[in-house]
Amino acid sequence: MTGIERESIEYDVVIVGAGPAGLSAAIRLKQLDPDLGVVVLEKGSEVGAHILSGAVLDPSGLEALIPDWKEKGAPVTVPVREDNFYFLGAAGRLRIPNLIMPPLMNNHGNYIVSMANVCRWMAEQAEEMGVEIFPGMACSELIYGEGGEVKGVVAGEFGKAADGTPGPAYEPGMELHGKYVFLSEGVRGSLSKQVIAKYGLDADADVQKYGLGMKEIWEIDPAKHREGTVTHTMGWPLGRNAGGGSFVYHLDNNQVYVGFVVHLNYRNPHLFPYMEFQCFKHHPMIAGLLKGGKRVAYGARAITEGGWQSLPKMVAPGVALLGCSAGLVNVPRIKGNHNAMLSGKAAAEAAHAAIRAGRSGDALTAYEADVRSGPIAKDLKRVRNVKPLWSRLGVVASLVLGGFDMWVANLTGWNPLGTLRHGKTDAASTEDAAKHRPVDYPKPDGALSFDRLTNVSFSMTNHAEGQPVHLRLADPSVPIRENLPKFAEPAQRYCPAGVYEVVTEEDKEPRFQISFQNCVHCKTCDIKDPAQNITWVTPQGGDGPNYPNM
Repeated sequence: MTGIERESIEYDVVIVGAGPAGLSAAIRLKQLDPDLGVVVLEKGSEVGAHILSGAVLDPSGLEALIPDWKEKGAPVTVPVREDNFYFLGAAGRLRIPNLIMPPLMNNHGNYIVSMANVCRWMAEQAEEMGVEIFPGMACSELIYGEGGEVKGVVAGEFGKAADGTPGPAYEPGMELHGKYVFLSEGVRGSLSKQVIAKYGLDADADVQKYGLGMKEIWEIDPAKHREGTVTHTMGWPLGRNAGGGSFVYHLDNNQVYVGFVVHLNYRNPHLFPYMEFQCFKHHPMIAGLLKGGKRVAYGARAITEGGWQSLPKMVAPGVALLGCSAGLVNVPRIKGNHNAMLSGKAAAEAAHAAIRAGRSGDALTAYEADVRSGPIAKDLKRVRNVKPLWSRLGVVASLVLGGFDMWVANLTGWNPLGTLRHGKTDAASTEDAAKHRPVDYPKPDGALSFDRLTNVSFSMTNHAEGQPVHLRLADPSVPIRENLPKFAEPAQRYCPAGVYEVVTEEDKEPRFQISFQNCVHCKTCDIKDPAQNITWVTPQGGDGPNYPNM
């Protein structure tokens, strides 16, 4: 939109996203110089409202940032006491001995946490240090300086009509300018996508890969609860249809996190990731645990899985990508929060040094160098071949060859398989529906398994009506004209919130319906749509899921 006048506020550093990366950057900046002007802008209704993670936390990032986190009362109180790996069949299971797993896969010394609550605590620490944090402030636009550098963002724009024009209660928002802007939006962030494209930051990187992670919180029978137990599985029900696996984490208060990850490079467009998750809970091992319990929360989020070879360049003039905006997840460990914290710390140190030297608006090359040579690089390099092996050869071969590669890298720092490439994007991996059989999924029973819309109600998702649809179609005719005949329109199935539907009414042509009110901001559609016709942009601030303790 042009011709809109906005007030502007100047800061030293503007941070988009109150996740572990953004909050770590804010805290570290204030540790280095309490007089720096630091602001954090969060699109969720409160800090933590849009945070969804497993999560078993490797505390190394937190230790580096706040060494006395225990004394300060961090909600990191459930140490891992038992670590299990299983390969599942339809009715049985095979335990993978911990002894054959590379040491980096060991979870002892880690903690089962709610990352939403960890971020809420980190926000309290930041605010006590003088950081300004504004939740409910979606950042809808980047501001560029005269030299082409990123100099700020537009935040807090409200009241647009459905057609994108200002409505009667329109508020234009503010421009927040900074010497440097940090994007810590999480996976597939809308502003991060723009920066990567504008500056060609991924020109020398392999394609990024993704998974879809879905999670429920259950309250279970106290007799079955084993606080501190961590269980991961592979195999059934995915089989050869897709890569992925599950996690079951016993935290405190008789609660269990039950999660399921489906790699988004699956070929069969008939695959229904959400229903794979629901089927998984009917395995005897999981059903026995959950029987008599109740599900109390649900959510979903995409996960970056490309790893080391898929990292884009992380800096451009005036801007840096932090955490999952760059893609710092260690896939076999299913962990990225520690690297997000380390990236925030490194970016803050680079920005502080630059500001102290009188610089602004340049590329923070010191941050890039730190990520590519420090503890983050060490963490990601050792596991860089697991994901491409899994994609090419399947789960069993990746366990053997990937395990060998990780063992050698863990002992010597050298990967004998070199650096394998990923190949196609997840969107391009989707094959014609005619090449595959539809998958027959059992109807949810309402006790262990649930339909999508019922589960979405447990994410407390809400979007104000009347605003522009934040799921943009480049060509509105593509879903019916191309995706439906060729791919059986997979958006009906890959979305874990039931946003997309092909509606066929009597004597009328089918139409593509978008129920954006259901959207849990997972970004799967932006990633998996085979035509790359869908772009996720941020809705107005405060909208979306309201996760209590994911």
